[in-house]
Amino acid sequence: MGNNKLEGKVALVTGSGRGIGRSVALQLAAQGARVVVNDLDADPAHAVVEEIKAAGGDAVACFGSVTATDFAERFIKTAVDQYQGIDIIVNNAGYTWDNVIQKMTDEQWYAIIDCHLTAPFRILRAAYPVLSAQAKQDAAEGREVFRKVVNVSSIAANGNAGQANYSAAKAGIVGLTKTLSKEWGRLKVNVNCVAFGHIETRLTEPLSGNESKTVNIEGREIKVGIGEQVVEMSKKMIPLGRPGKPDEAAGSILMLCGPESDYVSGQLLVCGGGLAGL
Repeated sequence: MGNNKLEGKVALVTGSGRGIGRSVALQLAAQGARVVVNDLDADPAHAVVEEIKAAGGDAVACFGSVTATDFAERFIKTAVDQYQGIDIIVNNAGYTWDNVIQKMTDEQWYAIIDCHLTAPFRILRAAYPVLSAQAKQDAAEGREVFRKVVNVSSIAANGNAGQANYSAAKAGIVGLTKTLSKEWGRLKVNVNCVAFGHIETRLTEPLSGNESKTVNIEGREIKVGIGEQVVEMSKKMIPLGRPGKPDEAAGSILMLCGPESDYVSGQLLVCGGGLAGL
């Protein structure tokens, strides 16, 4: 499968049936990690599990919405039941539901806050007993083992017109990351955050003219894609001259999951092709 830098590690990745999350799951597996794949829908989750297995890796699916009140416990339990532990948690699942503030409903606000901020909080809270028990066992056996949390933010955390809900959630996840890096240092858990710029996924597909696309998320038809003019403007603003690809976005997460980051915690890494904003 690769150079097996993460041999035997257990990784949980939300939203890993498609896009950036899929790339993260495949790259972690290629380094030897066993992966718990999550997607809102069963088919994409199972497809990624099969892809990992076909390449000689090990994975299991845990599909369903990260915003469900019982999801966090079920997600953690899947890892413990299947692989007897947790080493890496990547909180990646997300989507956007945009509007200017005067037109944004409470439902719209909470849907995005729940997905991008409350769900990671619940997952990490549910993981604590497992991580704590593992840390105690390591200490008792005289070993120093580092475990990893990578939360996904966005350069929209710096503010983006039409995205009060998304920007607030993505700024919030930075605060959660920095807090947990302080709380979990004693557990030898590195907690870091990656903020993405413009990455090419189904949510950011270019739209021409009056074309519109939607995806169904929990029974809601959510508009996706961005106008061609916005894409062209984005390219001019990005120093590297183009949007990023899912594999490149995943690479920035992978950097914070391996032994290279054992003494890095509480940090925010911007993966935006040189486009700052945080």
